[in-house]
Amino acid sequence: MTVISQSEQVDSINNNVQKGALHGIKVLDLSRVLAGPSCTQVLADLGAEVIKVERPGVGDETRHWAPPTFSDNTSAYYATINRNKKSLTVDINTLAGQTIIKQLIASSDIVVENFKVGGLKKYGLDYDSLKQDNPRLIYASLTGFGQTGPDAKRPGYDYIIQGLSGLMSITGPSDGEPHKVGVAVVDLFAGLQLTIGIQAALLARHNTGLGQHVDVALLDSALAMLANVGMNHLASGKVPPRLGNQHPNIVPYQVFEAEGEKHFILACGNDIQFAKLCGVLGVDWYSDHRFATNPQRVANRELLCDELTKQFAERPRSYWLDVLDQAGIPCGAIHNAAEALAMPQVQAREMIVDFAAQGSPVRALGNPIKLSASPVTYRSPPPKLSEHTDSTLTGLGYDSDMIAKLKADGIV
Repeated sequence: MTVISQSEQVDSINNNVQKGALHGIKVLDLSRVLAGPSCTQVLADLGAEVIKVERPGVGDETRHWAPPTFSDNTSAYYATINRNKKSLTVDINTLAGQTIIKQLIASSDIVVENFKVGGLKKYGLDYDSLKQDNPRLIYASLTGFGQTGPDAKRPGYDYIIQGLSGLMSITGPSDGEPHKVGVAVVDLFAGLQLTIGIQAALLARHNTGLGQHVDVALLDSALAMLANVGMNHLASGKVPPRLGNQHPNIVPYQVFEAEGEKHFILACGNDIQFAKLCGVLGVDWYSDHRFATNPQRVANRELLCDELTKQFAERPRSYWLDVLDQAGIPCGAIHNAAEALAMPQVQAREMIVDFAAQGSPVRALGNPIKLSASPVTYRSPPPKLSEHTDSTLTGLGYDSDMIAKLKADGIV
């Protein structure tokens, strides 16, 4: 039996830390814009090798979604979801381009794509075609409506899906028009669902030796995001109303305005917290049959919140946040983006990444996943268009003359 010394064990652990949790996993990223690339960036952050395939001369659309840009002309939008990747430009409309993609897939663990349903079949790049030669392949598709159903072939866009799914119907002021969420939340949530599906497929492959098709839809993801509001409808048959900043099931749980038109959030999640709130305010509403329990407060929402609005308007926000926090009542200021990113807690959690050490001006939002033994790494900034085309083709066995001809023909 081989005995491993303590120092060798430490070295092994350190090597694993540097390599990342998904070290050795190869991903071919055929996706573009936001949802798919957000998934592949998570995989890349976790250590996977990700090759991003882009159109020659154009690249991912988000390269041009500017301003703003960093000083090297990298668009902020593109930089949001493309770090730790290699950029390869290939025209998949050509036979030579399709050959290159198939060569890469032959040694890949995962393919991620967000083409319209059936869009890659004509190139022989659909799952049924590829799994014949690579049965271990995990093929992850992210579309608007999924691979099945009457709407499967429809294109999907975050904004449209927010409307179709019901999310917009419960977002915005109760007496105004429906609002979308301020970021493309369905795209990002679907990207996370795709990441989870891929990781589950990797575990399943470890047991069976076989890959599978991971099918995630924006609409399905958005419906899952309805969560308790969707369940409220299933339980009651009623259409959930739009409540603005109020909570459908908890009162008081909303935004209030303090003196000086400064807003803050109060989140009383149970009767004990409400009793503490009454103590802070010097009232005995906790013994009033209209407000004593949360269901009673929900039934008398307007009456209670009108009284709270009057009370909170009498003092500045700083006062209320201080006394509420001391009493153990959940509360918080409403920050703008600059204030949020300047929080000491954000700095402590390393949620802003600076790529200056790699010679890039890009600063990015960090990855929220914190692993103790194989942490996320930030190895490279978002790549320049076609930055890794030559090296990738060389790795496939192409020599300099072959690469030069592919470039001359506009294939790469």
